[in-house]
This record gives sequence, C-alpha cells and structure tokens, in this order.
Amino acid sequence: MYKKKTFLAIIPARGGSKRLPHKNILDLNGKPLIVYSIEAGLRSKYVDKVIVSSDDDEILTMSNLYGADTIKRPNELASDTATSFDAIKHTIKNSDKYDYVILLQPTSPLRTANHIDEAIELLEEKDSDAIISVCEMDHSPLWSNTLDDSLSMNNFLRDEVLNKRSQDLEIYYRVNGAIYICKTDKLLEEESFFLKDDIFAYTMDRKSSVDIDAEIDFKMAEVLVN
Repeated sequence: MYKKKTFLAIIPARGGSKRLPHKNILDLNGKPLIVYSIEAGLRSKYVDKVIVSSDDDEILTMSNLYGADTIKRPNELASDTATSFDAIKHTIKNSDKYDYVILLQPTSPLRTANHIDEAIELLEEKDSDAIISVCEMDHSPLWSNTLDDSLSMNNFLRDEVLNKRSQDLEIYYRVNGAIYICKTDKLLEEESFFLKDDIFAYTMDRKSSVDIDAEIDFKMAEVLVN
C-alpha cells in the first residue's frame, strides 16, 4: 500500500513459447527466469500481493514455492491469439479488489523492487492514472526507414538528418516492457494500460531494460546478471 492506495502485481506466464521454448522457467544464474519478477514484486515496499497467472502447472507450482499467489489460466486465454489483457482481466475478476494493477512481465529479469517502488512514487507525484516504463533507444529511429523489394535507398533519410551526428539528434524512448501500472477501473474501462489521458513515463536505464524474447536476449541477460 502507498498513500492509502492498494497495488496488485500480476505476472502473466504462459507455458508455451515458440521463439524460446519454456523461457519463463529457464535457469538464469541459478534461478528460473520468472523468479526474478516474483522476487521484485514481493520485495517492493508498496505491492500488496503478487499473483502469477499461468496455464502451466509447473510454473504455478514453482511460483507458489517462491512466495507468489497463483491463478490457473483457462486454455483459451493461453493461446497464441490471446492477449496479455485477457489474462490480466481474468486475474482481476478472480481476485480481491485493488486500486491499481501492476503488470510485471517475467521476461524482464533486471527490473528490481526499487524500480517498481520508484514507478509507484511517480504515479503519486504526477497524480496520474497510469505509468509505463521506458528506456532510451539504442539507435535513433531517424536513421531508419522502410525498404521496398527494389532495395532502393532514394530518399531513405530526410535532408535535415543527413548532415547531423547521431549525438545531435533528439533522444527517442521506447517502451521496455518492464513495468505497467494502471488504475484498475480505468484499465477495465479502456482495456489497455495505454490510457488516453493522465499517463506518464518512468525512465529506466538500458541495462535494466533487457526484455527476453529470443535466445540472444537470454544470453545478454546471463552476461548482465553475472
């Protein structure tokens, strides 16, 4: 609880993953990947409860062992076409009422309890309905464009970019997938953490923003954790 507001952290963790099989329980420096998010949520000063939502019994059992509450997700909410919001909504409807929901994706192992607490404090500071974590982009999107089948680079970059050094370009940020916080009623109403109003960014460093989607991301996380 923070400033008399309650916070429910939800960790959605499907059993299946095509690009990196069983990624949520892969061993990362002696601990299953999902445990990093469970521990971050449990160590937060403000999170009232941590719930893991999964269709996989092994993930649910492991999550219980590390102190998280669990909810068994129906198979139809664990398919490739099901969205994260579907799982979040199912968990909200099957748990006690909390003022805010925090989405902690298990693929962000370097996000810590301190990051979560700072994001919650920013929520109060900004008097906002939602906070989403971001980090600086590795490369400016101004240096990129689409290509057609001819691979022509005519007009690939805008004229005002051509003669600029990368450090002279304005800084761009990307959603890093580590922390999503939203007022519960607003989340259910708009069916998205990306609210139309009263939403702010919590900035994180790039190292803490590793998001594991493929094997190369997992290797990077291993290096950073060690």
